Amino acid sequence: MTQIEYTLAPDPDADALERGRKLFAGNTDFLLGVVAMDGLPPADRLEVCFAGRSNVGKSSLINALTGRKGLARASNTPGRTQEINFFTTLRGSENGPFLVDLPGYGYANAPKAVVAKWQRLLKAYLSGRQTLRRAFVLVDARHGVKPVDEEIFDLLDRAALTFQVVLTKMDKVRDKDRDAMLAQVRKAISKHPAAYPEMVLTSSEKGIGIPTLRSIIADLV
Repeated sequence: MTQIEYTLAPDPDADALERGRKLFAGNTDFLLGVVAMDGLPPADRLEVCFAGRSNVGKSSLINALTGRKGLARASNTPGRTQEINFFTTLRGSENGPFLVDLPGYGYANAPKAVVAKWQRLLKAYLSGRQTLRRAFVLVDARHGVKPVDEEIFDLLDRAALTFQVVLTKMDKVRDKDRDAMLAQVRKAISKHPAAYPEMVLTSSEKGIGIPTLRSIIADLV
């Protein structure tokens, strides 16, 4: 059995960078938030989703990708927002892919019944949405993979949905801690067959990795 190497996503070439730029150069708008599968918009285009534990920087990343500071809004209380939020993109005059924002997981302050309802919706969405091409799972680079991240990895394995780890807040990681952090993340994702073998390093504040992630999404859809 061939050993998979979990590497860093390479810098895209000029053509890939341009595809990513064009995808996010048009308007990106909030479409709707849904709390049940029957509220999902028609599956008439491809989509990618973003998952991550509370306070990982998911809203900041979506805003950086789209160039719209207030597009995705973070809740002040982890676990408060229990909706799947859909955003529309445009490629020229045509519809681009949906960007789908999943609520942060790790619900220390949420009632158990709320958590259970959300988990059922999450499982149904990830396993039943035929137009969903990839899940980007955000991991705070300062802390690496936590047990709650492993839970979402397991869920994505069961859903047979490819996921790609996006490390956030890389500008906050000290150089001397970087290699150990990356080794910990590699070891964690190597256990999961649904893991895509390239990690993306990002910082929404500094713009690190944003063009790379745009290019990856553009080439997926």
